[in-house]
Amino acid sequence: MTAQLWCFGESGNAYKAALTMELAGYDWQAVHVDFFNGETRSPEFRALNEMGEVPVFREAGLTLTQSAVIQLHLAERSGKFLGSDRNETLRWLMLDNHKLSGQAGPARFLANFLPAEKRPQGAIDYLQGRLRAAYRILNDHLARRDWVADQAPTIADFACCGYLFYPEPFGFDRAEWPHIERWLGAISALPGWKHPYDLMPGNPSDRA
Repeated sequence: MTAQLWCFGESGNAYKAALTMELAGYDWQAVHVDFFNGETRSPEFRALNEMGEVPVFREAGLTLTQSAVIQLHLAERSGKFLGSDRNETLRWLMLDNHKLSGQAGPARFLANFLPAEKRPQGAIDYLQGRLRAAYRILNDHLARRDWVADQAPTIADFACCGYLFYPEPFGFDRAEWPHIERWLGAISALPGWKHPYDLMPGNPSDRA
């Protein structure tokens, strides 16, 4: 049975799950969620996920939410990208959720998807400061190794890169972080890799 992923192109959290499926050769299809017109606040979507968030994964009667949970399920189901040390993979998934994507998502949204006159610059500056600390951790870690959690790519890599391929400015410049730059290049060279706007439906040009 083909798996379904409720997602939209602008969502870095959805990209983590979509990228994991694509690189694992998983049979899946995207279900576009019209986030910017309020679909995640609708009763129909809340019946699917009471948290009102993407991604939502469904396969053969199983429904999962939260990107890390979905990624872990996919790695276990496909036998790919879990890594040789499950705890190390999970350690970096948690760091991403708490310190990297957890800050990058709001920073990118506030800096790009609100009207300019409504953008809270103080909050943006605060999030960008927190992000720089997370980038430093990741960049220093990658100075000593090719991949985040193992000697080959894992779901930890696909989590930590979730927001870092997007073109919208939110305080991340690949050129500032040479080891992250090299690592992102290695991810994009993996067979089957796609940019988030090519992998999932919906991007800012659709609303232009």
